[in-house]
Amino acid sequence: MNPADTADRVSIHGGHSGQFCSHAADSLEDVIQAYIDKRFTWVGITEHIPPHSDRFLYPEEIQAGLDARETYRRFAQYVSTCRQLQSRYRSQLELFVGCELEAYEGAIPFARQLMDTFEPDYVVGSLHHVDNIGFDYSAELYRSAVRASGGLEELYCSYFDAQFEMITAFEPQVIGHFDLIRLFDDDYKSRLALPAVSERIGRNLALIKELDLTIDCNVRALSKGAAEPYPTRDILQQAVNMGISIVPGDDSHGADTVGENIDEAIRILLELGADTNWRKPTPADA
Repeated sequence: MNPADTADRVSIHGGHSGQFCSHAADSLEDVIQAYIDKRFTWVGITEHIPPHSDRFLYPEEIQAGLDARETYRRFAQYVSTCRQLQSRYRSQLELFVGCELEAYEGAIPFARQLMDTFEPDYVVGSLHHVDNIGFDYSAELYRSAVRASGGLEELYCSYFDAQFEMITAFEPQVIGHFDLIRLFDDDYKSRLALPAVSERIGRNLALIKELDLTIDCNVRALSKGAAEPYPTRDILQQAVNMGISIVPGDDSHGADTVGENIDEAIRILLELGADTNWRKPTPADA
């Protein structure tokens, strides 16, 4: 039986498009049409927030000739366009206009300003940086982050400490790719089992439970050849046992990757005993 026959296809962390993200493809409308074609019930579009300074531009943004001011204008256009598409396709797809938080020096206060200005439906709290190094962009930058932290164990600890601080400071409704820090570590299972790391994982899960937030079961890792989604099955099982809301996210980066491995996410969550009455992303004060 197809897992989607027993649970709705949804994505709480998806919809990056080449129109508004330099490392994605296709127009936002093409991406939304793909979700409709693949019979999704609801989807959250979660474009990255812009950096507050040129220092935190991604390499492909620099190559495209963008600066922080231009990425801000692009983000404003994203919100406006997504609102229009939300209205246009209301009868075919329940669409939420979201964004993906960053957590580097100065990002949280800037994000609060963005939320006040643009009023998205919800926020995905993600970490792509440790010690201001964008570790997920390449294996080379990941190694730079390891060196800056003083070792792999220290990098993992710094990542989960930064995640805890981000959750505490911002309380994003959704926690994106919880253990992304394992991205370029082939021996991540042993690292996650280290007492100092495991304690931090448990602490962060307890905070997510206390604040009644949702975890993104992010299957983009599977699309890139990983054996497990973010987070790992062991962490997902901990979250299920704690009664934490978990919702699939395809983290799509173009029409061709819409829905990729989403049925596998549903299958894994069913197997682990998760509640598949997926919680929709609603504002914290709703």
